Amino acid sequence: MRFPWSRSKAKQPSSLSPPTSFSSSAWLDITPAVPASYFQLDMRVQPEMLLQFPTVYACLTLIANDIGKLRARLMQVDGNGIWTETSSAAYSPFLRRPNRFQNGIQYRQLVTMSKLSWGNSYTLKQRDGRGVVTAGYVLDPLGVCPLVAPDGSIYYQVTPDNLSGLETKSIIVPASEIIHDRMNCLFHPLVGIGPLFAANLSAKHGAEIQKDSYKFFSQGAKPSGVLAAPGQISQQTALELRDYWNKNFTGDNAGRVAVVGDGLNYQPIRMNSTDAQQLEQLKLSAEFIAQTFHVPLFKLGIGNLPAGQKVGDMNLIYFQDCLHSLIEELEACLDEGLGLPSTLRTELELDNLLRMDPGTQADVLGKLVGGAIMRPNEARAKMNLPPTEGGDTVYLQQQNYSLAALARRDENPAPSNATPAPTSAPPNPEPDETGKALALLWKRDPETLTCSI
Repeated sequence: MRFPWSRSKAKQPSSLSPPTSFSSSAWLDITPAVPASYFQLDMRVQPEMLLQFPTVYACLTLIANDIGKLRARLMQVDGNGIWTETSSAAYSPFLRRPNRFQNGIQYRQLVTMSKLSWGNSYTLKQRDGRGVVTAGYVLDPLGVCPLVAPDGSIYYQVTPDNLSGLETKSIIVPASEIIHDRMNCLFHPLVGIGPLFAANLSAKHGAEIQKDSYKFFSQGAKPSGVLAAPGQISQQTALELRDYWNKNFTGDNAGRVAVVGDGLNYQPIRMNSTDAQQLEQLKLSAEFIAQTFHVPLFKLGIGNLPAGQKVGDMNLIYFQDCLHSLIEELEACLDEGLGLPSTLRTELELDNLLRMDPGTQADVLGKLVGGAIMRPNEARAKMNLPPTEGGDTVYLQQQNYSLAALARRDENPAPSNATPAPTSAPPNPEPDETGKALALLWKRDPETLTCSI
């Protein structure tokens, strides 16, 4: 076993119970003995099936991939309160590669997908002999159940997981060894609720429309109908006609030519796609799902792009409405889970997400340098250019004055009739070469030479 806490002799509480709801007893069925079900989402269908609907899959993978591509940085604060990137032998390796089979991008993607699908993400820590977290394994959320002791301390019951090294039966892990990133806790502070809770009906509705359309076109786009006889027929004849029709003109045989006699008439009873407004219904389901994930429609290719918006502006809308809280929550969970001191923190770099077009980026960096906010070499680094000599100094034009200097000038204005202060007489200028030549010619002092016309 690779986890130091598994060898601890500390006695666990004798009584542990799963969390219960604040408002009802519906949560009492959360018991360790029962495999995790779909009660949290109030579903009659598994979330894995909902992921088959394109909009659900698009929202979940879009968010997970965008968060996954943000590089995790270790930041350190200096005496001026400025955070700069640093490295640490204790913490930086985890941010680069959290475990032996996942890199940082894959880890953040899996954490986000687990959180969006199930409302909770559980990462089991692995420590070395110093107690430093060296690895983290994202657990199956269906195999983890939070437990609360009578004194309020929190534990987690975890089922075996070969990837994470839990090869024994179900064990109880203290909360200090789990990084629990959870979404909106609507019913209990230990149980997060993901967007599928609200997108359930819309996803099932859209999936049923697609399923019905598939059946219709797989039968040759032939609608269901009724065989109507002009007069009364016996029960035996009706059964024979039904079996004959189902055998020869449905399923793989749909679309064959049927020859009927004795006045039999086939009457379609299926509503056509125009009457059912399938396209409008599908679009409405997609809009509802995007709304629950807080994803702008233009990011999914639904609807039109916002008029008059630049690419950077649209990315900023997407970041603020959808990703910002998820990023902040993940950073806070990593800070606490790794046990970082107050002078260190983790930060997901947003440059890959909010990347501007080259023209806008050059304009912004030029204004920052010209306004004495950024040094030239800092701006060159943003453009992936090497530093240049003299670029580590902040520059400002000479005609700019501080507000304090302007205020002093206004308090003591110079009088309009003031006599300018006398200036010392300038030294006699050195005679130029022409004057020297004339002096030699006339043998006179150059200073006494005058020119008259």
